[in-house]
Amino acid sequence: MGRVRGKAWMQEHVADAYVKRARAEGMRSRASYKLEQIAGRDRLFAPGMLVVDLGAAPGGWSQVAARGIAPGGRVIALDLLDMPGLAGVTVVRGDFRDADAVEALERALAGGNADLVLSDMAPNLSGIPATDQARALELAQLALEFASKHLKPQGNFLVKLFQGAGFEDFVNRLRRQFRAVAVRKPEASRSRSREVYVLAKGLRRA
Repeated sequence: MGRVRGKAWMQEHVADAYVKRARAEGMRSRASYKLEQIAGRDRLFAPGMLVVDLGAAPGGWSQVAARGIAPGGRVIALDLLDMPGLAGVTVVRGDFRDADAVEALERALAGGNADLVLSDMAPNLSGIPATDQARALELAQLALEFASKHLKPQGNFLVKLFQGAGFEDFVNRLRRQFRAVAVRKPEASRSRSREVYVLAKGLRRA
């Protein structure tokens, strides 16, 4: 049964319009268009910005961000997996759950604060919904802790979440820390997927 599902997924992936478009346009992944669509609607980027991209490999979001903040901007991208370099992107390899990776990110920031923190991180799926949801929320919470510490005042945060247990609590936490919070489901996100993106704008300072 697993092989059948895997074959069906691969056939769907190969036929996917966004996969084909990414190949034709030289984008690293179909996920590029999720960020592009959100950024176009919410005006996330401006020249000269400093952006942190968590869970960046293979680099689709970093590509979109680097283009959006040129000239003069910089993206710091982190992932556990290897990621080939991109113009305007500083790549940090490490597991975001480890203190060493966070310290490497902080060194790359060189004392500065980010205008925008992006997180497209997702756990390796176990197939157990409750477990996968808990792991996804843990990553989102770690990303929020980093954003709360390293965003500029009024900075913005975009994070991938899965609808399910704990989702509303996390969104409510964002509402306490940011001035405006919106849930986005870009067209490039598959309709059957529980994934959504939550955009939190205007970090409040205590």
